[in-house]
Amino acid sequence: MAKLVECVPNFSEGNNKEVIDALGQAISRTPGCVLLDVDAGASTNRTVYTFVGSPEAIVEGALSAARVAEQLIDMSQHTGEHPRMGALDVCPFVPVMNVSMEECVTCAHVFGQRLAAELGVPVYLYGEAAREESRKALPAIRAGEYEALPEKLAKPEWAPDFGPPTFVPRWGATVTGARTFLIAYNVNLLCTKELAHRIALNLREQGRGANQPGRLKRVQGIGWYLEEENIAQVSTNLLDFETTPLHAIYEEVCRDAEALNLPVVGSQLVGLVPKKAMLDTAEFYIKKEKLFILEEEQKIRLVVSRLGLDSLSPFHPRERIIEYLVQAGEVDGGLVAKPLGAFVRAVGGRSAAPGGGSVSAAAAALGAALGCMVGLMSYGKRQFEELDPIMRKLIPPFHQAMDELVAMVDADSRAFSSYMEAMKLPKSTPEEQERRMAAMQQGLKTAVRVPCALAEKVGAKMLEAAVFGAYFNVMINLKDITDEKFKLAMSQKVSRLLEEAKQGSALVLALLEKRGA
Repeated sequence: MAKLVECVPNFSEGNNKEVIDALGQAISRTPGCVLLDVDAGASTNRTVYTFVGSPEAIVEGALSAARVAEQLIDMSQHTGEHPRMGALDVCPFVPVMNVSMEECVTCAHVFGQRLAAELGVPVYLYGEAAREESRKALPAIRAGEYEALPEKLAKPEWAPDFGPPTFVPRWGATVTGARTFLIAYNVNLLCTKELAHRIALNLREQGRGANQPGRLKRVQGIGWYLEEENIAQVSTNLLDFETTPLHAIYEEVCRDAEALNLPVVGSQLVGLVPKKAMLDTAEFYIKKEKLFILEEEQKIRLVVSRLGLDSLSPFHPRERIIEYLVQAGEVDGGLVAKPLGAFVRAVGGRSAAPGGGSVSAAAAALGAALGCMVGLMSYGKRQFEELDPIMRKLIPPFHQAMDELVAMVDADSRAFSSYMEAMKLPKSTPEEQERRMAAMQQGLKTAVRVPCALAEKVGAKMLEAAVFGAYFNVMINLKDITDEKFKLAMSQKVSRLLEEAKQGSALVLALLEKRGA
């Protein structure tokens, strides 16, 4: 699987379409870079670009756009609602797929060093790439904004990480770094900028200062006014959406707005959002309102409705959820994208992968799908109305298992492929042999863990045939693993799961026989 890094450069221009387009073209024309989203704001006078690519390509794409910005943006003439300090204000690198945070830190360091050397501008490091604890938070570096830079750069404690400690009027300064996925999320209010900011101070982690922290962890926030929409917004950055999810922001803003007799009129996502953030919010409202929704598409639609995400402009999930965009750009959709006949022929080919693990996952997914089908055929019908509460409990786990097991079809094949790749490593010297053996053992452990996880999942659904397949897949790969402790633990675990599946299968068959008698 290819390595994929996301880059989200924020440029200080949100009104001049020619400049906005030129920056986008510089990114999209860079080999290996795919431009996913361009989000321009007139009042903020700022445009957020989102693009993905390999670690090497992503740095080149960011540099290409920076070169254009140097020619077309003059910070000495810039005004806008959003805090800023440079033409390319901030340029974070975010791990998306098969990439570690360390690799994104390297991207930030390489980009910062090359930007400073090529354009002669000061560059600061933040987030996971920061070299000093005091520079981890972006607001700390950006305090005072562009106007404070001449004085700030003269202080030794604010010497840039790269480039000269001198003020460049047309450019200002750039901040680059590495971080987890940040969600820019704004809640719309019919009120003044000052009232919106009051709510932002109540919520953001920083609050009003050290003695008055806000209510929500890992959240930054300010209040501003959008002249072009004639509304105020509580504008937030969610630094960790699993700590503070989207719905928590929205619900808390609604709570404070109600106390102040202010109307909330929807909300806005800026840039892209991870699918999990949307689905977590869907689960919140499903539980809160006791809803029965299974399909992912309908869950996303629920979130758009409850948060009012289409209040300012249409919200198109296929264009705004990063996983959907990445999938759309993939040439190879994997095994699960193949027609059934092609999948069967792939299994029957002269290759160890796809093999037993993928077949077991497919069988298990079909078993879960049948369970889901039976439940849905019973649910909502008048003659089975007394069973509705039971069906509402039983159907969702089957539906979830079906989706997760389908994903395991490719996961197992990729897991075994890592072992096959390790076998191809050079083995001429003792050091190479040691590295090859370590990689092979790690590959085998990965190849064992996937079918074991499969057995654990389908064992709960009593899909005995799939568990048998997963059991033998684990046992076959275990014999070549040298870690005896790992072998014993996995062997005991998968044997227990097999026994549970046998017992579960026997129970189901007995119940069916009883019903048929």
